[in-house]
Amino acid sequence: MRLTYRRTIITLLLFVIFSIAVSCSAQNEKQSQSDNGASGTTDDALLSGSWEQVLSAARGGTVNWYMWGGSEAINTFVDQKYGSVLKEQYGITLRRVPVSDTAEAVTKVLNEKQAGKHSNGSVDLIWINGENFATLKQGDALFGPFADKLPHSAYVDYSNPVVGRDFGLDTNGYESVWGSAQFQLVYDADRLQESELPRSYAELKDWIKQHPGRFTYNAPPDFIGTRFVKQLFYELTGGYEGWEQPFDQAVFETESSKVWDYLNEIKPYLWRNGDTYPKSIAELNRLFNNNEIDFTFTQEIGGIASDINRGILPETAAPYVFDTGTIGDYHYVAIPYNAANKAAAMVVANLILEPGLQFQKASAASGWGDGLGIDPARLTGDLKKQYDEISEEQGQTAVPADVLLKFKLPDLAAAYTPALEEGWKTHVLFQK
Repeated sequence: MRLTYRRTIITLLLFVIFSIAVSCSAQNEKQSQSDNGASGTTDDALLSGSWEQVLSAARGGTVNWYMWGGSEAINTFVDQKYGSVLKEQYGITLRRVPVSDTAEAVTKVLNEKQAGKHSNGSVDLIWINGENFATLKQGDALFGPFADKLPHSAYVDYSNPVVGRDFGLDTNGYESVWGSAQFQLVYDADRLQESELPRSYAELKDWIKQHPGRFTYNAPPDFIGTRFVKQLFYELTGGYEGWEQPFDQAVFETESSKVWDYLNEIKPYLWRNGDTYPKSIAELNRLFNNNEIDFTFTQEIGGIASDINRGILPETAAPYVFDTGTIGDYHYVAIPYNAANKAAAMVVANLILEPGLQFQKASAASGWGDGLGIDPARLTGDLKKQYDEISEEQGQTAVPADVLLKFKLPDLAAAYTPALEEGWKTHVLFQK
């Protein structure tokens, strides 16, 4: 009798616990559906329906945007410029989720997929490009193709391989562009005339030999240093078009020997005879600002005005690009396949392409100097006028966006990066 009583009590307790669990689960599901403006709207409907249907499904949704959070300027711009517009115009709450590495967001999506969480996922939008995009795309963990469904995609030229391919991988509409960067050389107009500037790696070699000790480049695997070597690889091996195939070790070793020969030929004429190399762009800038070398580099499409204002570069510094082109890349946003608020995420992806906000983002004063994701050639009327005025105001501190676009080269497929970095170390750095 006593045992039966205890069993009854235990059964009742288990029933209460189970009821609470079910209640919590139902509450969570209800909360999820409440946050999900797209509740009841299928993925196919979002991709094939009208934009008005997307807006309707998005209203009331919350977008958890996972993005690198290491820049206060970027964080502030996202919160203030996008967050308020999304709330007021579309009834969408933007929740920025800062990460130190985009791979954290990628891992979260893949872990949820492995656990069978195929809907109501934690991540609605990711700031992404390169290997992280490749990982999710190849893992069949992305929603889309959605990029060309966005009304503001009319300002983007996805037919341009630099835009439509991300580190050698076709985006196929599974990520929507946000902004851009591009390698540029910087010189001091007080020291060099524009007519004296080398416009290709071939001309650069001649210039270096004529001006011993006045040039160097940052050592790979520094990102910009690696990019300097990649561009040389293009110029010496017939252009980027020949390197869109899968990585071939034998072909690479044969062709890359031209790069090592070039770099070893200029080595004795470099700053400190090439015995040492700057390890970062900050170090390269310091040498340039101290008049120890005549060129530095930048990736900032919005220009170098902020570096000049902070005294990092001289007031007479000016960026330019080679006539043979320099590597540029775009950065994008992507929506995970299991995002809880796909419609609201599409609205965010569309908003960030709005030309007025693109101009503000590109400004060092109102944004953070990021490059345009849109194509200036597609602007008309007042938008074109605004763009022209902005370009004029930037003066020599920025290369006009249309000029950058004209000479922009796509980046190499990801497999070439470690091969070039390791090759540089073996055949140049340790070469005596």
